[in-house]
Amino acid sequence: MIKLAAFADEIDPNIDTQIKHCRLNGVTHIELRMVNKINVLDFSPQLRQEIREKVIDAGMGINCIGSPIGKVAIDKPWNEHFDRFKVAVDAAMFFEAPMIRVFSYYPPGGEGKGDILPHKQEVVERFLKKVEYIRDLPITLVHENEKGIFGEKGPQCVELMKSVNSPKLRSAFDFANFVQAKDKPLENWPVLKPYTTHIHIKDAVMSDGHVVPAGKGDGDVEPILIDAYRSGYSGFLTLEPHLKVAGHSHGETGPELFKIAVDALKEILSRNNIPISSNGR
Repeated sequence: MIKLAAFADEIDPNIDTQIKHCRLNGVTHIELRMVNKINVLDFSPQLRQEIREKVIDAGMGINCIGSPIGKVAIDKPWNEHFDRFKVAVDAAMFFEAPMIRVFSYYPPGGEGKGDILPHKQEVVERFLKKVEYIRDLPITLVHENEKGIFGEKGPQCVELMKSVNSPKLRSAFDFANFVQAKDKPLENWPVLKPYTTHIHIKDAVMSDGHVVPAGKGDGDVEPILIDAYRSGYSGFLTLEPHLKVAGHSHGETGPELFKIAVDALKEILSRNNIPISSNGR
């Protein structure tokens, strides 16, 4: 069965409101990114404990740490970034999250400052160090394709997976991000399917990149989900709607638009007899 999750900070900064609207919409897991406008890597011990207790008491789970790891320029100091990665790993262990969302770096100087592709070897070496660090831990890194990073388009995502060549690094397939990079998700799916263990639900329109509910854009969400399910995919579909604000490091949707986003996804799943799990643990 397919499991539904969400970047619940898009609903509201407050964890109680996040949980409430996830439960109202049948979303059983949270991909933990922000609470009280604080990034998951910056939670105090007290906030961590509060969130974990409230999620467990609600009968829900945390499926992934929605970290910003790798969403920095490749020339930023590695030791500082690796220390942040260790915080993400610690958070995943604390929340019993089986995945950490990661990215594959901007070019020197930051987003839009040049070409990251000549820096492939440095990107790969950094990932090799990360997968070695989690080698004996029950955690998988899931790489999200993102505009402007090394893994912006399908071929580079595949190249990264093959170069690192570890089951500890898999793909988090994001429809809208491919569309916004002027890359066609349906063409990328066959080559990324063997590496995909996580899927983000966000759709967009090719002409101007604006984000829309699942199935309303050019992300080919429906045929890809059909093929994923028929091929045995039984992981998470994490809603990242971005229907109000599509920011660099966060998105906003609000409770009303969140329901629209969930309903659009459920319509696709129902129409194709794809069952949804109700188990939050």
